[in-house]
Amino acid sequence: MQRLASTAPPTAATSRPRDGRRLLAIAVLTLGVLLALLGQGRAEDGPVVVVAPIQGEIDLGIAPFLDRVLADAEADGAAAVLLDIDTPGGRLDAVLEMRRSLLASPVRTIAFIDSTALSAGALIALASEEIHVVPGGIMGAATPVLGATGETADEKVISAVRSIFRATAQERDRDPLIAEAMVDPAVEVEGVAASGELVTLDDRQMLEVGYADSVVASRAELLEGLGLSDLPLVEVEPTLAERLVRLLTSALVAPLLLSLGIWLLVGDLLGGGVGIGASVGLVLLGAFFYGHLLAGLSGWEDLVLVTIGVVLLLVEVFVIPGVGIAGILGLAALLGGGVLAMVNRDLDLVPMTQLLAVAGRVTLTFLVVSIVIITVIVLIARRGGGEGTVLGTERLQGGSRPVTARWLRWFGSSDVLAPDAEPSPDTPSRGRPDPQPRGALVGKQGVALSDLRPAGVARIEGHRIDVVTTGEWLSAGDPVTVVTDEGYRRVVRLADSTD
Repeated sequence: MQRLASTAPPTAATSRPRDGRRLLAIAVLTLGVLLALLGQGRAEDGPVVVVAPIQGEIDLGIAPFLDRVLADAEADGAAAVLLDIDTPGGRLDAVLEMRRSLLASPVRTIAFIDSTALSAGALIALASEEIHVVPGGIMGAATPVLGATGETADEKVISAVRSIFRATAQERDRDPLIAEAMVDPAVEVEGVAASGELVTLDDRQMLEVGYADSVVASRAELLEGLGLSDLPLVEVEPTLAERLVRLLTSALVAPLLLSLGIWLLVGDLLGGGVGIGASVGLVLLGAFFYGHLLAGLSGWEDLVLVTIGVVLLLVEVFVIPGVGIAGILGLAALLGGGVLAMVNRDLDLVPMTQLLAVAGRVTLTFLVVSIVIITVIVLIARRGGGEGTVLGTERLQGGSRPVTARWLRWFGSSDVLAPDAEPSPDTPSRGRPDPQPRGALVGKQGVALSDLRPAGVARIEGHRIDVVTTGEWLSAGDPVTVVTDEGYRRVVRLADSTD
């Protein structure tokens, strides 16, 4: 698309975009420094007791929080890390990361069950070196269930989780059979639970079977009994970055980030350039993978899949346009990479129903986003001459008017809003496309009205038509020949003397 040149000297108005970019860069840098500062704990002189709350439902954001707490405690020489636990459970993938951090930490870890440690909470307590509980506290009921329906997971997942509980109990010198019985009701423990009963221990039972080191009325009493009451307490809370992880990995936000990111990135690339749309798309995809990477889910395999998807889509446009196979495979790779980034790396711990549920949620979100974006584009195109802008503006003789971003050419519309004046027949029209000619155009010749990279506009048989090349990039004014006419899509190539 050609732009009308302006001979006016630079003014304060034209320098504003540069000033805006500088301000944006400063803001991003400041935000990065702020996040780094907020992620640092304040060190105390001498040994301390670090208190980390494990409260409410366990989600992906709490795993990096506990990992940071343990790492900082080790670096600062803390005497102990006290986990204040009161949780009904939560995500299996999150608690597996927490278990790994607890077992690998050299710091003394103390689980203080302040009422409830069920399901995932039971595994956190089990992975700690010591367990202490308040009167009336409970621990157990760790059978994995499907988050969407609440139904019990399949036998493969139950077997895998049972093995994890058994190994964790053995690592901490506790009865592994009781740990298995917390997960699988088929496991019988003499004197504790018969076959068919899922084990949930109260405070007295925990003390009897060695799953609690003491029963205490309060945290103060616990510290007194452990000889830690004279040490300073350092209460820690999730940082802004860790709270951000919880938002970015939520069931609603994560598919939305993935879908919008793919749309903006791929749309801009298929439109023949890298502009604001692609930049915003990269930021959204970066936020998606950043959150899941910190949560311990995303890995290089997902990024490879997404990269392959983008490459296949570019092949569809620039190398073999119109075939469709590369485009379909590319889109599938993009969505597949996003789905894998949202589930645990160990697929043995992921029920097939959960994998299908995540895939369905991502696909549904992508379809909804697609419908909304296409509807908005169509409505703006029909308004023709309205006041808003899509992604950019262009300075014309009659003033600044909104124009279409390159990525909107993906839908066969080269422009959205009309110009101030009608163009001549030899210049690209910025208004609505001319009425489409009837009949096949294969073999007809014309001239490119805009650069075709590979999409653009050509005048054929006296009509202004949206076209796409067979892969090569052509310049405005080049003669073209129509090689494919599908009604809604015309493919052209550079005309030669034999045409």
